[in-house]
Amino acid sequence: MANMSVQLVAVERLLWSGEATAVVAQTTEGEIGILPGHEPLLGQLVEGGVVRITTTDKETVTAAVHGGFLSVTGAGVSVLAESAELAQEIDVAQARKDVKSDDELARTQATARLRAAGHTD
Repeated sequence: MANMSVQLVAVERLLWSGEATAVVAQTTEGEIGILPGHEPLLGQLVEGGVVRITTTDKETVTAAVHGGFLSVTGAGVSVLAESAELAQEIDVAQARKDVKSDDELARTQATARLRAAGHTD
C-alpha cells in the first residue's frame, strides 16, 4: 500500500510527523479525505474541527484543530493549525465545562476537543 509523509503542526509546536496512509480533515468546503497520490490542494480548516491520521501501523492519530490550513503537495500533507491538541492530551472534564461557556468560540473549540477525545455523549 502506498504511503505519504504527513505533518500536523500548530503555531506553538509539532504535534505529529510521520508516514501515513490517510488523512481526514474538516475544511470550510466540507470534510475531505486524502490518500497517497492525491492531487495538490490547499484547504482552510474550520474552527473547531477534528483531524484524523491513519498511520502506516494502522493506528489513528486524532487531534482537535482550531483554524489553519491543509496543504497537499507531491511531497505529502501538512496540517498547519492555529492551535491543536492531540486526543490523549485533552482535559475532558475542562472541555465539558467549556461547552457550557457563554463564549461561542470557547464552546466550538470545546466541542471539537470532546469529539477528538471520543466523548460525544
